[in-house]
Amino acid sequence: MAAPEPAVPVPLLRLPDFRRFWLSRLASTAAGQMLMVALGWQMYDLTGSAWDLGLVGLAQFVPALLLALPAGHQVDRSDRRRVLAVVLALQAAVALLLVAATGAGWMGRGALLAVSLALGALRAWQMPASQALLPQLVPLTRLPQALALSSAALQGAIIAGPALGGALYAAGQRFGGALPGGGAGAGAAAVYGLSALGFAVALACVARLAARPAPPGREPASLAALSAGLRFIWQRPVVLGAVSLDLFAVLLGGATALLPIFARDLLHTGPEGLGLLRAAPAVGALAMSLWLARRPVQRHSGAWLLGAVAVYGATMVVFGLSTRLGLSLAALAVSGAADMVSVVIRQSLVQLATPDAMRGRVSAVNSVFIGASNQLGEFESGATAALFGPVASVVLGGLGTGAVVLAWTALFPALARYDRLERPRESQGVVV
Repeated sequence: MAAPEPAVPVPLLRLPDFRRFWLSRLASTAAGQMLMVALGWQMYDLTGSAWDLGLVGLAQFVPALLLALPAGHQVDRSDRRRVLAVVLALQAAVALLLVAATGAGWMGRGALLAVSLALGALRAWQMPASQALLPQLVPLTRLPQALALSSAALQGAIIAGPALGGALYAAGQRFGGALPGGGAGAGAAAVYGLSALGFAVALACVARLAARPAPPGREPASLAALSAGLRFIWQRPVVLGAVSLDLFAVLLGGATALLPIFARDLLHTGPEGLGLLRAAPAVGALAMSLWLARRPVQRHSGAWLLGAVAVYGATMVVFGLSTRLGLSLAALAVSGAADMVSVVIRQSLVQLATPDAMRGRVSAVNSVFIGASNQLGEFESGATAALFGPVASVVLGGLGTGAVVLAWTALFPALARYDRLERPRESQGVVV
């Protein structure tokens, strides 16, 4: 059940539970971003392989895919606050394990891939729990604004996390050396330790949220109940078009896995530069999310969504062809702004269309689409870069994203015509 609308509207960050959720997302996202910067750089230091960087993404995607449906069903049967707290506690434990393993000199290719598998499994629960919890914290009429503010926290963390992680890693390389891994090991261990602290802060914020009991009428586990979220999306062309657009656009156009290669081999920079490259999309996304929090999209939402994805593809072509760090950072920043327009419209559309009792399962399916576009996209980038080189991989991916926009405009005309972001009448009841 959503939070009631106050008699006099107040800024969302003055609502205590939403503020705690917002701070939790800020801390956990920063921690996760720092962890991934260190993990990616450590993998490339160890193997020098684009293929192995792609495998990191694949290792995160596979368990998230396999566990998505049971995770979504459990989220709908549980206190979503408690599910999220358990996930954050386990992520903190993984980060501490990385500190210990790096300090003891145990880190290798296999260990990094095993950690990626564990993180992917935890995210199978984290994203559905987080997405399903947010509409319970704010009035539904203000959900697009809440999503924009929540995304601002996420993007702010994506700016600060990689930049701080890269700088800390580089400082360890310069001044470390006491650990078995040398300077690189000292830098990685410091980043992993700070990540553990970030997850602990996020856990403390979530623990202070009011209990959110599971919706009434919980269904027992069955194939029909587990697959209800998938059927829900499949039966609604606008929702299916929106989530699949993101899947194929980012699957083709993403370049995150290749940033260590671009940083070191093409732009001739180090871990600090890698941190800036990872943070650059979030700079544009943060600016856009703050804009959307004040001026949400009111009309022609489908056209805005398709246009934003087209801009995203074009900026990835520019990034792939760039040989200057400044131009690369600018292209990534614009790509982040375009992606934020897509994210807010798509998530608002999905959340407003979904009954509360099904939000865990629908969010789990949506998380598979997002995970496929991100983690599987990293594998696709690594594989194509290994075959054709990193520049060709990114440029062809950006052009492919533009082709997807043209195809989806024809395949999903209802999405292209979609106008106002509002709650459909059918979502008032539970559809299974």
